[in-house]
Amino acid sequence: MHISIYNNNGLEDVLMIALKKCSVDQQEVESKGDLIKLKDKDSKDVVGFNLFQASAHIDGLENGPVQLNTEQISQFNRTLKAAGFEDKLEVDTDPRFVVGHVKSCEPVEGSDHLNLTQTEVDNNQVLQIVCGAGNIKAGQKVVVAKPGAVMPEGMIIWPGELKGIKSEGMVCSARELGLPQEQAGIMILPSDEETGRRFDF
Repeated sequence: MHISIYNNNGLEDVLMIALKKCSVDQQEVESKGDLIKLKDKDSKDVVGFNLFQASAHIDGLENGPVQLNTEQISQFNRTLKAAGFEDKLEVDTDPRFVVGHVKSCEPVEGSDHLNLTQTEVDNNQVLQIVCGAGNIKAGQKVVVAKPGAVMPEGMIIWPGELKGIKSEGMVCSARELGLPQEQAGIMILPSDEETGRRFDF
């Protein structure tokens, strides 16, 4: 999984690619030409790349979160190789926002508002998601932001924990998606929505 954001406004033609969650003060930097490789200081794992003058290396970039297609990944990998890095990105075209089906929903012990859900997304995958919305129930069709999704306000969805329980995404409200909020809590879709289809907004 990688998360790509292109900024040709405030940062002027920079493509940022995140591979793992890592705070800025925990990163170490290796720079070659227009590329910066970011590593975790402790584990030495590669956590991301910044590519400057990105439009000179990769065609068709648009402002905001982007999902790089096969040709764009090839162009990025050629740029990596030309700069002397041995790393390689894999193509990842799975949708980040999908229609989910809440298969089960149970209260989280010790919490007065959190629920633990098992929610089916695309490719018959079931994600464990902790949700605090009061209107979530088993059987609903909902919008799921999977790990790797970038919310409209810029927040990245990473796997995490709530109350010590693993959570692998977020069930979204309309407001969180930048859409008109017509009901409190999460956005509930018609029951005949196709589970796993890409949700565009």
